[in-house]
Amino acid sequence: MTIETERREADCLGSVSHAVEERSSFKMPEPVKKAVSAFAKKPKTQEAEEGSSVVFTAETEKPDAKVKWQCNSKDIASGNRYVIAADGNKHSLSIQAITKEDATVYAVIAGGSKVKFELKVVSKPEALAEAPAEAPAESAAEPQPAPAPEQTPAPPPAETPTVDQTAAPPPDAPPAEDGQPPDTRQDLTGLFTERPQSGEVTVGGNITFVAKVNAESLLKKPTIKWFKGKWMDLASKSGKHLQLKETYDRNSKVYTFEMQVIAAKANFAGGYRCEVSSRDKFDSCNFELTVHEACVTEGFDIRAAFRRTSEASKKRSGPQSSSTDGKEDSGELDFSALLKKRETVQVSSSEPDVDVWDILSAAPASEYQKIAFQYGITDLRGMLKRLKKMKKEEKKSEAFLKKLDPAYQVTKGHKIKLAIEVANPDVDVKWLKNGQEIHPTGSKYIFESVGNMRYLTINHCSLSDDAAYSCVVGEEKCTTELFVKEPPIQIVKNLEDQMVMKGERVELECEVSEEGANVKWEKDGVELTRDESFKYRFKKDGCKHVLIINEATKEDCGHYKVKTNGGESVAELLVQEKELEVYQSIADLTVKAKDQAVFKCEVSDENVRGTWYKNGVEVKSDTRINITHIGRIHKLTIDEVKPEDEGDYTFVPDGHAFNLSAKLNFLEVKIDYVPRQDPPKIHLDCMGRTAESTIVVVAGNKLRLDVPITGDPAPTVIWTKGEKASSVKPSDGEETEGPTSSWTMKDGEVVTEGDGRVHVETTKGHCVFTIEGAERQDEGVYSVVVRNPAGEDTADINVKVVDVPDPPLAVRVVSVGEESCIVQWDPPLYDGGQPIIGYVLERKKKKSYRWMRLNFDPYPETTYEAKRMIEGVAYEMRVYAVNGIGMSRHSLSSHPFVPVAPTSEPIGLCVDDISDTCISLKWRRPERIGSAELEGYGVEYCKEGTDEWLPATEGLTDRTALTIRGLTTGDKLQFRVRAHNMAGPSAPATLAQPVTIREIMQRPKIWLPRNLRQTLIRKVGDTVNLVIPFQGKPRPQVTWSKEGEPLKPPFASVRNSEVDTILFIRKTDRQHSGKYDLQVQIENVEDTASVMLQVVDLPGPPEALKIMDVWGFNVALEWKPPKDNGNCEISGYTIQKADKKTMEWFTVYEQYRRTNCVVSDLIMGNEYVFRVYAINLVGLSQDPCNTKDSAYIQKTGIAYKPPSHKDHDFSEAPKFTHPLVNRSVIAGYNATLSCSVRGIPKPKVTWYKNKMDISNEAKYRMLSKQGVLTLEIRKPCLFDGGVYTCKAVNASGEDIVECKLEVRPQIAKEEKKEAKKRED
Repeated sequence: MTIETERREADCLGSVSHAVEERSSFKMPEPVKKAVSAFAKKPKTQEAEEGSSVVFTAETEKPDAKVKWQCNSKDIASGNRYVIAADGNKHSLSIQAITKEDATVYAVIAGGSKVKFELKVVSKPEALAEAPAEAPAESAAEPQPAPAPEQTPAPPPAETPTVDQTAAPPPDAPPAEDGQPPDTRQDLTGLFTERPQSGEVTVGGNITFVAKVNAESLLKKPTIKWFKGKWMDLASKSGKHLQLKETYDRNSKVYTFEMQVIAAKANFAGGYRCEVSSRDKFDSCNFELTVHEACVTEGFDIRAAFRRTSEASKKRSGPQSSSTDGKEDSGELDFSALLKKRETVQVSSSEPDVDVWDILSAAPASEYQKIAFQYGITDLRGMLKRLKKMKKEEKKSEAFLKKLDPAYQVTKGHKIKLAIEVANPDVDVKWLKNGQEIHPTGSKYIFESVGNMRYLTINHCSLSDDAAYSCVVGEEKCTTELFVKEPPIQIVKNLEDQMVMKGERVELECEVSEEGANVKWEKDGVELTRDESFKYRFKKDGCKHVLIINEATKEDCGHYKVKTNGGESVAELLVQEKELEVYQSIADLTVKAKDQAVFKCEVSDENVRGTWYKNGVEVKSDTRINITHIGRIHKLTIDEVKPEDEGDYTFVPDGHAFNLSAKLNFLEVKIDYVPRQDPPKIHLDCMGRTAESTIVVVAGNKLRLDVPITGDPAPTVIWTKGEKASSVKPSDGEETEGPTSSWTMKDGEVVTEGDGRVHVETTKGHCVFTIEGAERQDEGVYSVVVRNPAGEDTADINVKVVDVPDPPLAVRVVSVGEESCIVQWDPPLYDGGQPIIGYVLERKKKKSYRWMRLNFDPYPETTYEAKRMIEGVAYEMRVYAVNGIGMSRHSLSSHPFVPVAPTSEPIGLCVDDISDTCISLKWRRPERIGSAELEGYGVEYCKEGTDEWLPATEGLTDRTALTIRGLTTGDKLQFRVRAHNMAGPSAPATLAQPVTIREIMQRPKIWLPRNLRQTLIRKVGDTVNLVIPFQGKPRPQVTWSKEGEPLKPPFASVRNSEVDTILFIRKTDRQHSGKYDLQVQIENVEDTASVMLQVVDLPGPPEALKIMDVWGFNVALEWKPPKDNGNCEISGYTIQKADKKTMEWFTVYEQYRRTNCVVSDLIMGNEYVFRVYAINLVGLSQDPCNTKDSAYIQKTGIAYKPPSHKDHDFSEAPKFTHPLVNRSVIAGYNATLSCSVRGIPKPKVTWYKNKMDISNEAKYRMLSKQGVLTLEIRKPCLFDGGVYTCKAVNASGEDIVECKLEVRPQIAKEEKKEAKKRED
């Protein structure tokens, strides 16, 4: 009977087995696992009448045990109705004045044991009740009087165990003392902070398994899996009986995972596994679930559990089959009537005990049900399960003496050795990895066989080695799991604190212990990710990890942390605002009525805005007042100045704690007449004593012309720009040519003034002309005229204003390459008064906001090649002009462009078909397309003898084939194809030779025989005659070649006809091996075929045959494959032996494939020699390889061969373990220099002073003791100072150490006394 039949019979019997009473006493085996109870006597379920009292008693094993009573899982305290008493180890619970509400479940708890019992409350008896369920079956039909309320039910038979002896504690009960099952967990990597524990539950009960994981050191949320057995994943089984829950505590950073089993069934029992993983970490834990059958409580009719409710049974049973307590539905089928009829089978107590286990184990499966009824087995299903388990335990492995452990763990990069012990020492084993056989490859896997032990060594374990491994011996197999644990990633170089200015680029760099490691970046505890604005960029370079912040802002200040699974590093980033520099401040102005006043300032940041104030009140724009902001320049312009405009004006930059102030003075013109006394005179000290001089001023700076003058009365000063001083007439009615400006001073006051930036003031003996913030239009000739009634004097001053140049013009990209472009621009219109030194270029990606400078030194030309760009990415360019003053503003950006390169040439261009007026070409796409999209192909042709290429079609074609029509018959044409993309056409693909336009009647085709499609093997000296048919009209041209070289007659003979070709080799040699190519061609249409010929010969003899070891009656041989394998694979070897006395050769092995073997069954006392032949496809090698030495089979116990040991090389190059130290000594006192050295053999030591050997000088003494070297200098003088060197040399190398010695002169006693007196 099969296992399925047994299972069906067990299920059938399980439904009725509890209805069978015990009919004989038989020996039951002890349960596999039984909890140790803390109770010696347990309380029992009782019935009591309403209004009466009841007492529950319990006895504990220990007299000092603490006992707690519960009602419906709530603690009971002594009171009016409940009385709790304790006397030593005896405890009792009394319930007074019982009511219907007291009928519930009670429990008593002591230590780890919990016992449940019930109180049943009955009404006062008015009629006879049915017999209790504990009465024997034969007396159940007769009515019995109900017991008194105070009377406790009769105890059950001695053979029936109590509730607590058979049933496991409920799920909510604490574990029994010393009753925990053995822990089967396997500590792997320690991710669990709390592991699920093995548990027990009763059928129908609930139980929860809890696992906790601390996620503080994890880079990713842990993933958990629950398994039953080895592979059944319980995630898909969630439902009515199984629920999986997950919670997370943010404070403790602990994940809690729960698996709750609801309404447990018997088949839920077994082994479970919990696995948790998080990227590079993994942990696993095994636990057991034991499900106990529901046990019958005292006073409960066991037959009620096996009654089925159905209408059919109700009709069959009739009214006599009412339930025992009268509360069940009437009409249920009762199997007890059937059991009563079989009381004759009951075994008398006088018969000897029967071992049912022996009967079941020996009986066939078809007799299990009969035996269960015969011997009163109440739990046949449980007994069959245990019987099946006992049979499995009795089955012992015949192939393995020791199997693999369930799991192993190894650190990444280390090695692990798996070991098994087999029963047969000569058996071969196979090792499997995930079901695939492992073959020895290099040094990764090492297989060892030592006696009965078999080893598998895995070197340099990686994550790919994390798998299931099996060892197979015959039909048996043992399996284990290998877990590879990655070592924690350490931070080798920590982050460094940085302080940057706002807008600068920040790079936070760290270095970890392993390349490719994953790290996590945080800012103030918040994880950083790549956002859409590319604010943060993460860069990996080997072990280096860099966090890049483009254009830092104030919001980027904070603490940045980098985390690995083995450590973390923190650095602080401080971002400071850039200090705003003032290039030009506003100046005081003095203006006349209805003139214009302009306040102008220039700051370093063109993005800074500001506010203008007058006397502390903000200035608003109107029709007269205009406020402008262009680049770095801020202007306040007041038209038609009025007296009320006079005041203090202030400019305050936004976001900066400073301001710029100036005063506006309103000027009233007054003219006074002074009597003439002394003519005026201008005193200028010019170079070369000339009247004219040139003054250069940088735009934006202040221009100050200080002219010494004399005259009495004070002369009137007139400054004029745009004309010579000699042209300034004293009369006011004459006009001058050209644009001029004049400023007049009289009595120290401005009479006329043309610009609010100009200040003209006169002091005693000086006239000062000032222009605030010189501009380009201020350049020119300034004339000064001083007049008074006594006369006048004039002088001319040439002022040149130099400035930064204007931006370059028309920036354009003229061509692009794969990663470069050529950009051109026009020089600026205005060079700033200084020659252009060069240009500075910048580029940026189109979607970026960060410009990158391409050159730091000015580039003199107006054409520049920019390199190192990314193909396919859009860029923009801009240019600055540089002169001696500075750098201009940037030019307008160029149009966006994309660096692309032309594709490679198309490949495989050939003629597909040809006729009298058209030709069909085909080709394949270029190998390299690039980032730009392929636009199409251009096909061109030209006649032979000309260089004019004509397009075959208008525009480009998208296909890789083209038919060109309308050609002239008989023309010889050359064709080429070029691929086009955004960068232009590629290099052309051209046909090998011109094509004649004429129709081919029949295309060339080679009909290669089937036997020539595989490698043709011939022995040396054989004849080769290959006949290969072909077709083609007109007659094609046939060409044979070998390895690209055409065949020549001495090497091979070729004969061609119109329909076939013959390759003939009269006598083959090894050199004839190779690939032969056949080409049949008509014009540019061809067909090719290849034939592989392999000429083989006898192999050479093996090499280096050695006797490796001799033991007992065995000899171990080893040799190397022959140098010449005969141009084919060596199929095996033939090993022979011969006794030196007879020298008769006997074959030991034939077709032996390895290069080592063991020759056994040799005769004691004989001396043997050996030889080996190599075998290949042709046969045995002509000559064997013989052993140089012979092997003597010694008699047992005569000679002892001591083991040989290789001496260890202890040699070591010299190395100074303690260097020389610089010293300063006093002349006349002995000085010593010491150092220590080690080295094997003992090194030779030489001392040098200033690189001169001092070994033989008597002034020095060299000492050496236990590696400590000392140089003693006897009474050194000032000349003994210098650099001292110690050199140690031995056969393994050398080492040098040096120091400086300073010798100070002695101080005379008299000098010391004088110095002391001075101090006093």
